[in-house]
Amino acid sequence: MTDTIFALSSGRPPAAIAVVRVSGPQAGAAGQAIVGGALPPPRMAALRRLRDAEGETLDQALILFFPGPATATGEDLLELHLHGGRAVVAAIEQELARQPGLRLAEPGEFTRRALLKGRLDLAQAEGLADLLEAETDMQRRAALAMAEGGLSRLVTDWLDRLSMAAARVEAELDFGDEDEVERAAALDLPALVAPVHAEMIEMLARPPVERLRDGIVVVLAGPRNAGKSSLFNALLGRDAAIVTDIAGTTRDVLEASVVRAGIPFRLVDTAGLVEETADPVEAIGVARARSLLDMADVLLWLGEPADAPHGALRIGSRMDERQHEPSAFDHLLSIHDTRAIDALWAALSERAKTALGDGTTIVPHERHRALITSAAHELELIDGTDLLIDAEHLRLVNVALAAILGRDATEAMLDALFGRFCLGK
Repeated sequence: MTDTIFALSSGRPPAAIAVVRVSGPQAGAAGQAIVGGALPPPRMAALRRLRDAEGETLDQALILFFPGPATATGEDLLELHLHGGRAVVAAIEQELARQPGLRLAEPGEFTRRALLKGRLDLAQAEGLADLLEAETDMQRRAALAMAEGGLSRLVTDWLDRLSMAAARVEAELDFGDEDEVERAAALDLPALVAPVHAEMIEMLARPPVERLRDGIVVVLAGPRNAGKSSLFNALLGRDAAIVTDIAGTTRDVLEASVVRAGIPFRLVDTAGLVEETADPVEAIGVARARSLLDMADVLLWLGEPADAPHGALRIGSRMDERQHEPSAFDHLLSIHDTRAIDALWAALSERAKTALGDGTTIVPHERHRALITSAAHELELIDGTDLLIDAEHLRLVNVALAAILGRDATEAMLDALFGRFCLGK
């Protein structure tokens, strides 16, 4: 028999209200025991006095009972909306723990039961985990799109369309009296699966969801004493890097995170680029700086415009010291000009939105990307010359896509995922 679990599902007390959830076959009986009588009608809130086994009042709370399977967990579900004091919550949890068949939930166990009962799939559960961890508005929107089934619907659509293609293959294979080459040519399987393959490639071109969490990498690069650290501080709005008139002050990589317009950024200040240096510490810093040029999502170049790497934003600082026309730069600024700094931030935000979308675009996890890559590769191998081999490729595509939805999820995978959740989720 499945255990009945309980946990605080709202924030830790003290708070105005605390919500304790109970899920499982004994949820209704536990509710009747703690209120000392009948529960309110399903899905209707009622005020009840909660008592312990000796009849002492523990709290006066709103009670809601949701009979399964049409609940968040797919099981009978009881909610107790308590006063949010620590003593109140502790007393209710102690009384619930005394009820037969009840125990405290493990992290993520409510959501895990929802997955096992088919109330949501693995991709939605991963989106829910991201939603609980979201720290920026863009992270929230992307996680919500995943949790509400955006990726799941897309993958299900791919599976449905490819299942139709597989059915066509099976039907053609049943006509054993016809020539196999003629049957394959008549079906034109590569053309049939090409639209799905194109959609997979488009999905793989998007950045992984981890980029939303870690931030868009903005690298400041250029020669010594070009004003990189000053700009670094100006973009952050604080003195994070040491700034002096001495060339080569910054000799290592310095990183800082910041959120602008709901988008996470990771700013990286680098050592001044020089061809040769006698300082071994500076040489290490220059090597690290060069390695970061190709890793940047956005490169801010503060050197000579003609030396700027392809795709870099050419920043014109200290224009009084330069002999170039203003048109040689993408941005002219002074660290003391807040409007110029804001304009640069606006340009960085636009580049980030181009890379990440508006947050409502489905952004895959690395796990999803690996499985979609595998599925796309199998589709590429379908050439229509041998229907038996093509049928096997379609089967492997189905296996990979089904794994995104968790239809073959292992216990280790589920333990790792739901360990990210709190007790009451």
